[in-house]
Amino acid sequence: MKSIKLSLLMCLITTNAFCLGVDTDSPKTLKSDKIYYNVKSEEIKASGNTELTNAAGQRVKLNELSLSKKQSDVAANDIELWLGSHVYIKADSVKRDGDETVAKHADFTACYECDSYGNAWDIHARTIIHEAEEKMLYFHNASFWVYDNNLPIFWLPYYEMPDPSVKYKTGFLAPSFNSTNGMGTQINIPFYVNISDRHDITTTLSYLTKENPLFQMEHRLNLTHSEFRTKGSFTHNKAGKNRWHLFNNDVIEMGDNTRATIHIERTSDKTYLQKYGFYDYQPYLDSGAKLELFGQNSYVVADTHIFQELRTPQANQSLVSGNILPNIHGTYQTNPFWHETYLSVSGDILAVSGDTTNSQRLVGEARITSPWTLFWGNRLTLSVASRYDVYNFEKTELADGTKDFTGAKTRFLPSGYVEWGLPLYSAQSDWTYIIEPRARLTIMQHTNKDYVFSKDNDSSGRFLSDTTLFSDNRYAGYDVWENGNFIDYGARWAAFNSKNNIEVFLGQTHDLNTDAKDFNDNGFRKGFSDYVGRIAYSRKYFEISSRFRNNRDTMRLNHTENSIYIGQGNNYITLGHIWDTKPIDIDSINNKDTHEVAAGAGLQITKRMSIKGSVIYNAYEHIIQRHAGGLFYEHPCYYFSVEYHRDNATKEDYVGNTTYQFKFGMSIDGRHY
Repeated sequence: MKSIKLSLLMCLITTNAFCLGVDTDSPKTLKSDKIYYNVKSEEIKASGNTELTNAAGQRVKLNELSLSKKQSDVAANDIELWLGSHVYIKADSVKRDGDETVAKHADFTACYECDSYGNAWDIHARTIIHEAEEKMLYFHNASFWVYDNNLPIFWLPYYEMPDPSVKYKTGFLAPSFNSTNGMGTQINIPFYVNISDRHDITTTLSYLTKENPLFQMEHRLNLTHSEFRTKGSFTHNKAGKNRWHLFNNDVIEMGDNTRATIHIERTSDKTYLQKYGFYDYQPYLDSGAKLELFGQNSYVVADTHIFQELRTPQANQSLVSGNILPNIHGTYQTNPFWHETYLSVSGDILAVSGDTTNSQRLVGEARITSPWTLFWGNRLTLSVASRYDVYNFEKTELADGTKDFTGAKTRFLPSGYVEWGLPLYSAQSDWTYIIEPRARLTIMQHTNKDYVFSKDNDSSGRFLSDTTLFSDNRYAGYDVWENGNFIDYGARWAAFNSKNNIEVFLGQTHDLNTDAKDFNDNGFRKGFSDYVGRIAYSRKYFEISSRFRNNRDTMRLNHTENSIYIGQGNNYITLGHIWDTKPIDIDSINNKDTHEVAAGAGLQITKRMSIKGSVIYNAYEHIIQRHAGGLFYEHPCYYFSVEYHRDNATKEDYVGNTTYQFKFGMSIDGRHY
């Protein structure tokens, strides 16, 4: 066999499916038994075993080839083309004239040698026409076969599809099906609209046998420094009500130091998301906007939040209400001006409006922090802070019982802390051990009830855990003050080597002043608190962790959160458990325990098939809150799944729903369609 390197462009291998031509910029390889080149007409002919390969490794085999420099006349016989890892075309003859290429008696598949069973699917056609400019394939007299031509599926006189080089093309996508006990069978027919490589829309029309149709839309736009995402749905149900939802998330990068975010979460009513399958178990929806400014030592954010409550109040329970319009937070930290001592200044402007409160707040704080590393590795941190709050209330009920108060309130809140730690480590054999005792004394101005102000605070409760120790303010928000002096202390022990990692922490807090009223059994007591801690162990394929709080007098377990993970990839087992003697929310005063177990598992049955399942069990009420399972199959050329979901929740017009869902799609060289 003779071989010669020429400068050829194989458009059939690069951007088009069936074109040949000349390219002087990118070298390609042509191998053939015989190659003829006519200098006068600049025409190339090859005969015998001929193979062309490009730099990407894509290739074509044929017996006879004829092409001219201008590509006006290209012809080849007995041709085989490999356009990708699994994209393969075979034809008796190929002829190209201009932008149109015609293949006679051709076979096409995007699943060439996917597995030992043969091609997952093939299309046999009397004629395949490729339009280079449109990047479309047109099949005439086409029959569809599966698994290496062993089983015919259906025949079409005409069929069209984008060529394999097309990443995005307007058209219908594979439908999906699901069935619920409330709305019957649902057929989802998605239509994809490609506007550009960075801009597209997917619309979905859903037909339901027991309800009126549902319309869905998702819009995506990516710019150089921004991205925009919007999705929503609408239906006019048989009861005559318009029901809908709109979710939007836009991120706009406005230079190296500025970023804007717009987020919208809104729905027509409390149960629509849950009833139509858009619910992600969120308790409320949050809409608003945020503007962030970054500096080398500073950060400023202005944001707004408008909430929509999805929960329904139960007996002896109320729900927090109010919108934040706006919240402006800024912080600035100096470079160290002495040793490692630095100054940080922060300020907040916050306006809250709701059913029972309407107020504007100005919070400012200046803090000096000085960390020191002393003899024998002792670490000492000193900090003092001064905070001043200004509140303006409009017809607000105060904590002292005053009704419809309108006016200003101010408070001055100085504080400081001293924190000590001594990390000690020891290396023995292949293990490294660390033990670190830690203590912190926090001094805060002791206040009275007049300093609490509003009855409905944005931080109405606190909950003691291992994560809230060693913090300035153990409440969640701005309003409630710690109200006195306290000491946090604890110790952390850790051991690790190349395969194992172990951690244990135990701590407690002690209030030096008579504490203000505690909310439920949150772990804070007059004097010494409950014990809090965590235990964690991890190694390859295995993780276990536990966070806990024990009564300091009886050692009774009051709160625990546990999790276990075993496995890798699609083979795994997960177990989660949470138990609390009473709810942590001040407004949940029904004194019910929380006891919930969550479990999940996955099993890789074959190389491509797996099953997964999950369940959440309310052990306090002895009911399964929700459970789900599914069969998933991932083939290089197609994928499908069959899933089952059961939700036992009840809320207004929503009563626990069972859903079955089926999805199917095609893949070409790893891209899903």
